[in-house]
Amino acid sequence: MNSIFDTHAHYNDEAFDCDRDGIFEFLKTNGVCAVINCGTDIPSSKTSLRYAEENDFVFAACGIHPEDIVGRPDDWLNQIENLCLSEKCVAVGEIGLDYHRDTPRDEQKDVFEKQLLLANKLSKPVIVHDRQAHEDTLELIKKYRPAGVMHCFSGSAETAKELLKAGMYIGFGGSLTFKNAKKTVDVFSIVPLDRFLLETDCPYMAPVPFRGKRNDSTLIIYVAEKMSEISGMSTEKILNLARENAKRLFLGNDQ
Repeated sequence: MNSIFDTHAHYNDEAFDCDRDGIFEFLKTNGVCAVINCGTDIPSSKTSLRYAEENDFVFAACGIHPEDIVGRPDDWLNQIENLCLSEKCVAVGEIGLDYHRDTPRDEQKDVFEKQLLLANKLSKPVIVHDRQAHEDTLELIKKYRPAGVMHCFSGSAETAKELLKAGMYIGFGGSLTFKNAKKTVDVFSIVPLDRFLLETDCPYMAPVPFRGKRNDSTLIIYVAEKMSEISGMSTEKILNLARENAKRLFLGNDQ
């Protein structure tokens, strides 16, 4: 089985410094058919694009994360646009709002809006980070109506329904397997089968039974098994549906 499509990874993180040279070969030979490595600033976006150019099954997302907007260069938007022009860049991301941080909210919203506009201009989907900012994130998604995914969604089923109406996909990762994940389970239960994606956010958010350890794309199998438990579908069916959804959104095909 080679059907794991990880739509959100950070293999540039220092947690992979010890074995990065072999990590992509390991993934490719252990059930992973595709990975989207997400940038959070200009350097990491460039690194993500390099990984994508060096590995045929790896793709890049390029963008400025709300935690990384301070200190960005004056020409940041032009630089992100130039990176996004690559065929191996399949999304503008990771972008969004994070009100858990001290970064000024108005500045976060300005950077987020500019990248939403860029994504629409380039006809690329977005990978959206939303932490404690559900209302403002939903408002901007409704305003600009990009294609894309709500990464590691932590909101309510009611908010998820509004995002689905706006055309967004919902991303699920290790948090679905956590003991206190009732809200996330409720969200998965209302998401149509053609609108969910699987992700890791690795090296973070490892699923049970690896919680607290380094995450990688192969561990998505445990998230799919939890989805199988919830839905009654087979784990293989879950993986195949998620793969086809990811290919449709990010690669523009259903093959």
